[in-house]
Amino acid sequence: MGFMAMMVSWRVLASVFIVAASLSSPASAGGGGGGNNPTAGFVKVELTGGDFQVQRPYNVPESRRFRYRDGVRTFWVYDSDKPFNTATHTNPRTEVRLRGHNYSSGVWQFEGYGYVPSGTSGVSVMQIHNEEGAEHATILMLHVYDGVLRFYDGPAIESNIYDRWFRLNVVHDAKASTVAVYVDGKHKFSTNVIPSKSYYFKFGVYMQHRDWSNCMESQWTNVTVYTKAY
Repeated sequence: MGFMAMMVSWRVLASVFIVAASLSSPASAGGGGGGNNPTAGFVKVELTGGDFQVQRPYNVPESRRFRYRDGVRTFWVYDSDKPFNTATHTNPRTEVRLRGHNYSSGVWQFEGYGYVPSGTSGVSVMQIHNEEGAEHATILMLHVYDGVLRFYDGPAIESNIYDRWFRLNVVHDAKASTVAVYVDGKHKFSTNVIPSKSYYFKFGVYMQHRDWSNCMESQWTNVTVYTKAY
């Protein structure tokens, strides 16, 4: 093989290696800017560690249902677990509530890189929650059933969510009462929602009412909140 042919082959192999490495990284799972960047025009909201309030079954230590290591938050819960406090009869959960950033106007966006292991089913992995005491608890829940990400237990948003890092962006226009969901930078779903007085974001695992697995798990990293005025 001549010198030039060897150089071309080396460059091709190097390019393949770089692309493969980038696809395995959670930070690059959803593509970059340009047409694949739903955050264009938004302003990043500064989050602190104290804004990530963990809710887990009330009778177990946090460390037995939640781990934060190397920038990755891992949540798991069992179908036999208790609720997150003694005053509620809701299903088991281990979730983060993003506190201190409730909103009632403008356009707000949740971004995070998520991972759901195969076998996890019948669980909500992300929510837009209404204010306490609202007629409806949420305006958006993203459920996982047998590897499919769905809007509640209805329309399919992404058909192959298991065992890979995916970039999730959820955009809520409070004035227009609309939500839009992007997976890996691509618009996947939009709908009108019932308005409420105020809203906040949650993510993790929250057992639902059908087809749940014994153990439910999700992992999240690089969670960011964005906003923009009209």
